[in-house]
Amino acid sequence: MIGERDLFLGLCGLILAGSLCAGPARAEDGNVFSNLFKFGGTTVPPSRPQSLDPPYCPPVEVAENGAAYRILAGGDVRTQFSVGRLARECARRQDGSITVKVGVEANVLLGPKGAPGRFDVPVTIQIRHEGKVIASRVEHTSVVVGPGEAQGFATIVAEELTVPPAVAEDYDITVGVGSGKGTGGKPAAKPRRKKPAAAAEAAGGGDAAQ
Repeated sequence: MIGERDLFLGLCGLILAGSLCAGPARAEDGNVFSNLFKFGGTTVPPSRPQSLDPPYCPPVEVAENGAAYRILAGGDVRTQFSVGRLARECARRQDGSITVKVGVEANVLLGPKGAPGRFDVPVTIQIRHEGKVIASRVEHTSVVVGPGEAQGFATIVAEELTVPPAVAEDYDITVGVGSGKGTGGKPAAKPRRKKPAAAAEAAGGGDAAQ
């Protein structure tokens, strides 16, 4: 009986020593659980960048003389290219600049002398400040008008254009059919917005369509 008693006491001592040694490990586990509760993971995530103000994102406007372009055959219209629905999306960068993506629906309408086929439609997209071109890009899309049809449609989503920080609260977005000749003029006449108060009211990330 004495031997069994000594063995029992020895085991109790080992268990007690093990629990004492395990104390720091339990404290470490507590830190892990704390991180799980706070951050959703076992480690502290890196600090996030400071949130940015919503960007100023004006509606897309059709440039003067840029709404449509006609190809004539004699005195009759063969084909007319035009812009349809418009959309834009704006995002502010850490340096204060704004990136602008523009979506344009391009339409092709056959005239009396027109024939079905595939048509290349160029569309010019510009960022302007007080009439001066800040950034410009020409995008092309292919529009198909099938046999027996009178018109066709296609959509362009242009690559990003960058608005410098200096004019990030006062700029215009314009589009026009064509490669820039005759489509790079000022936008249609409009009341001049107040700045920057009105700009703040119009701020937004983008829209689906106009």
